[in-house]
Amino acid sequence: MKDHATSRRAPLLGLTLLMTAAAGVPAYAATPTTIAQLHHISTISTTIPTNGDVNPYGVAQVPLTKGRLVAGQFLISNFNNASNAQGTGTTIVEIAPGGAFSQFAEINPARVSCPGGIGLTTALVALRSGYVIVGSLPTVGGASSTAEAGCLIVLDSWGNIVETFSGHGINGPWDMTALDLDGFAVLFVTNVLDGTVAAAGDVVNRGTVLRMLLDFPEGHAPRLLDSAVIAFGFPQRTDPNALVIGATGVAFNPDSGVLYVADTLNNRIAAIGDALFRFLPAGIGATVSHGGSLNAPLGLALTPDNRLIAANGDDGNLVEIDPFTGRQIATNLVDNSGGPPPGAGALFGLLAVGGGVYFVDDATNTFNVLH
Repeated sequence: MKDHATSRRAPLLGLTLLMTAAAGVPAYAATPTTIAQLHHISTISTTIPTNGDVNPYGVAQVPLTKGRLVAGQFLISNFNNASNAQGTGTTIVEIAPGGAFSQFAEINPARVSCPGGIGLTTALVALRSGYVIVGSLPTVGGASSTAEAGCLIVLDSWGNIVETFSGHGINGPWDMTALDLDGFAVLFVTNVLDGTVAAAGDVVNRGTVLRMLLDFPEGHAPRLLDSAVIAFGFPQRTDPNALVIGATGVAFNPDSGVLYVADTLNNRIAAIGDALFRFLPAGIGATVSHGGSLNAPLGLALTPDNRLIAANGDDGNLVEIDPFTGRQIATNLVDNSGGPPPGAGALFGLLAVGGGVYFVDDATNTFNVLH
């Protein structure tokens, strides 16, 4: 597949039109006031496909039925192969809320121009155009010393690779969210590899958040119109158990224009204001919430009533936060396996939709719902 080597600067007018159109983005059903009201955890399905990939990371819900994609179903990306080597997973599976399971795509590294190969991360979005975009942070045999910059891979609604984006600030894409509009999408991508491998386990404050503007011309592959770093300086390091630890979850509020970032090593949730329009990076942003029940937050989701839910990396808790006051409203233990402590390292991708919180558990390789 073609690998984009160049892009053109999108005019401010284009972003203004996107923001104006954002009011038409459909909302999901409202969640309860707080996760403290949710008391049941149900396992929906395994996340392991036929090739044995494990370690589910990313979660995305399909907005419209197209090709192999069914509206309301969930896509899950796998980071490890059947030998449990991190940064080598190649599959995306599709799971219905009722548990029906199928494989959406298996990406052949030989068919993708992606620096270092394929290791599918938490960076996963499904768009109304029918395109699915997933990040790759690849390794050789799971060793952090071999991790390379990776790429973003665009698949059509049948799971076919149609485009690959590398360079342009992409350097270890770890998580991603999108503002999804007709014919366009704005991606917000956290990157965790700038200087990280060379530091050999020491913390480097070079993590970034990248804003990327794509359009989807009829009859042609998606195009990258603009790429800009809108935040930088997040701490990151390699880790023998987690491969890399750095800024992970991202959640965008189109009403306020604020992008929220799970700053894992600083144990806080950050806010990047004016995320769509800013020309100058915001550094590591303003602190929304810090410490308390947060414990190395990884996954991050915005509820329909504009509250944040963070998935802790160092225990099995979800933490609900009011982003306007920073108050931590509720904590709910959703994984008590593994450890110590219970649930450590098990939670990554999550979504708050349909009155519940859907999340992957990579200690058990399952997709679950708190309801």
